[in-house]
Amino acid sequence: MTPLQHIIVERIQREGPLSFADYMRMALYDPGHGYYVTGQAKMGWEGDYYTSTDIAAFFANCMGRQLHLMWEKLGKPDPFIVLEQGAGRGDLASGVRTWAAQQALDLHAALDYRTEDIRIGMDVTSDISQPGYPQGDTPTIHATDDSMYSRGIPLRVPWLEQQIPWNRPHIILSNELVDAFPVHIVEVRDKHLYELYVDAQEGRLFPILDEPSSAEVANYLDNYKIPWTVFRDGWRAEINLDALRWMQRLANILQKGYLLTIDYGDKARALYSPHRQHGTLACYYQHQMNEQPLVRPGQQDITAHVNFSALIDEGRQHGLRLNAFTTQRQWLENMGIHTALEQLRNTQFAAMDTERATDKGQIARLQWLNQQQRVAALTDPTGMGNFKVLIMRRP
Repeated sequence: MTPLQHIIVERIQREGPLSFADYMRMALYDPGHGYYVTGQAKMGWEGDYYTSTDIAAFFANCMGRQLHLMWEKLGKPDPFIVLEQGAGRGDLASGVRTWAAQQALDLHAALDYRTEDIRIGMDVTSDISQPGYPQGDTPTIHATDDSMYSRGIPLRVPWLEQQIPWNRPHIILSNELVDAFPVHIVEVRDKHLYELYVDAQEGRLFPILDEPSSAEVANYLDNYKIPWTVFRDGWRAEINLDALRWMQRLANILQKGYLLTIDYGDKARALYSPHRQHGTLACYYQHQMNEQPLVRPGQQDITAHVNFSALIDEGRQHGLRLNAFTTQRQWLENMGIHTALEQLRNTQFAAMDTERATDKGQIARLQWLNQQQRVAALTDPTGMGNFKVLIMRRP
């Protein structure tokens, strides 16, 4: 057993079976043991999974162009405050800053790009008691589970520890963040909806079904008019209640500006389809996917597809308007990724045409093909290109 599994088993023995959401929260975020809060970053080629920023700089360049357009539409505020949540190693932030310094000096001069991540003592889905934070105030964020860091201890936001005066952001963005929020799992049996819990016996974790833990879980699918009563027995779905709280929090702190989030998922009717008999939950360990979330708690990633209908509806209820909902492929094309690729060919790989018969020309050709493949991966309609891009705006 992993060290965290001992802790989980002890909690179950003390309190009874855990909802899968409670288990997933511990597996990913338990201080000292959770997957995201221990050791080195788990993303990248040396980790368990990779993101769009690992594929090519084109992704950050397109994000820079998007921010430039938003900045212009907002009247070029200075400072222009961008808050990236779930920033991880900060590669997207670094890439955007580099692009702005080279391609948009006016934006670069105004850009105040801040990052926030889920780490020990921090949960980006938590509510904040004073939305907007008065100038000079240092906000505290309290975790939503019952672990050691939720006992009323003030928790500092990393980018505020540098004594940066707080202003409400103009842009809040995230890339593959919401899929990592803990989810409840429900299952259909005899036209009745049950919830999956995690129990333990002799140190072994195993799933059991029982009544939903709350009315919010029980009514969730009905809220999106999902006809689950006609689905086959054993049909499962994930319910991300933290995503709703996250949208509430963002709506509270966003001033006139935009929310942009990219993730895998879909709108409710497409996501909660009878064809997805086993739901979308997936685990990643050393770049291998598996469907065994109760194995290696704390040592593997656990994710689920995002219900974008929930994000859109919750945002609207808190004053945000839908600006765009599209695929990553379409968004990257709108932001000029193919034009940028062609420009790169003309500036850095011209030798593939002018010196074709030489070693230099052949090396340039191979490097150019590599860049083409990276763009193809980002825009592949059966892969990353089918990620969804949601943009909402507070007018």
